[in-house]
Amino acid sequence: MASQVLVEEKSCVRIFTLSRPQQLNALSFPMLSRLLELFLAFEEDPNVKLVILKGQGRAFCSGGDVAAGFPDIRRGGHWRPVADFMYKLYVTSYVIATNSKPQISILNGIVMGGGVGISVHGRFRIVTENTVFSMPETFLGHFPDVGASYFLSRLPGSFGEYIGLTGTKLDGAETLACGLATHFVPSSRLDALEADLCRASATDAASISEIINAYSQKPCLKESSAYHRLEVIDKCFSRQTVEEILYSLEREAAREADDWVSTAVLALKKASPTGLKIALRSIREGRMQGVGQCLIREFRMICHVVKGDISKDHFEGIRAILIDKDKNPKWNPSRLEDVTESMVEHYFQAVTEDGWTDLKLPPRPNLPASSTSKL
Repeated sequence: MASQVLVEEKSCVRIFTLSRPQQLNALSFPMLSRLLELFLAFEEDPNVKLVILKGQGRAFCSGGDVAAGFPDIRRGGHWRPVADFMYKLYVTSYVIATNSKPQISILNGIVMGGGVGISVHGRFRIVTENTVFSMPETFLGHFPDVGASYFLSRLPGSFGEYIGLTGTKLDGAETLACGLATHFVPSSRLDALEADLCRASATDAASISEIINAYSQKPCLKESSAYHRLEVIDKCFSRQTVEEILYSLEREAAREADDWVSTAVLALKKASPTGLKIALRSIREGRMQGVGQCLIREFRMICHVVKGDISKDHFEGIRAILIDKDKNPKWNPSRLEDVTESMVEHYFQAVTEDGWTDLKLPPRPNLPASSTSKL
């Protein structure tokens, strides 16, 4: 089998290229294992000063290959392989978030779900005119994870709640404006930028940033961008419950015709009610937690999701969106008001099953200030 992660050595720079273009570079277990191995090895290698992560084809990474784990779950509830995959993904996200070596993620194309986890936690995130950023987990009966409760909760106002609940797609300009990206570079200049980074052998964040800045642009937000509606987003998505958020949006839609409001309302009504409620609580809790705490809590949540012990919405979402592709999931419970507080609370508790353990994050000694600030 051809390598799913290509590695190039150029001076003190290592370039990792995700190489499953036909699958939009969706993360397989071997791919994820290789990435974790590489990040840990090069962190200890004094000859490596910088890591560049990018993808082949029209995607950076479309997320975890969840469809591959679907048959295992449906055949007699074999949820452990999926939980094992998520365990490794969360550990990898943590290692990236706390890595002592600078990482540049080049998000030239689609970046979703797990692809966000292996990129956004890094020091530099470059977007282009081709970037499509999204965390559409609530449409899969799931919730934004891989540390999303950490980084979404730190976006301006309630913008994190907005994109986390509605799964809204952001372009490169929007991804930069809200802070999920650090730089915007036209795709036509990426090869020259990469060559400059390798030639310069820059070792500190300030020098790396100076090189990227020489290629960067400040793109204009489209007039239709929701980022222009931050005041209304804050007004609606700061509400205490999903029901109140939806009601507030419907009032805005009735008061003034605006396409983004009606689109947000429709998105909330199409998403899993259970997914919406656990996502909102997760993001709100994330504001008070470090990235490690967020990942540990999210791992508990994802284990309940793939077990299906409270709701089987994740199986139904994968069926409707990724397998049968009828785009007509039958959520259960089907109404927000039927998802009780006790049901939501259950997702945040440890899994009570023999052999299950909480996420154990690796020790991270000698962290730079940029990493310790996340803890």
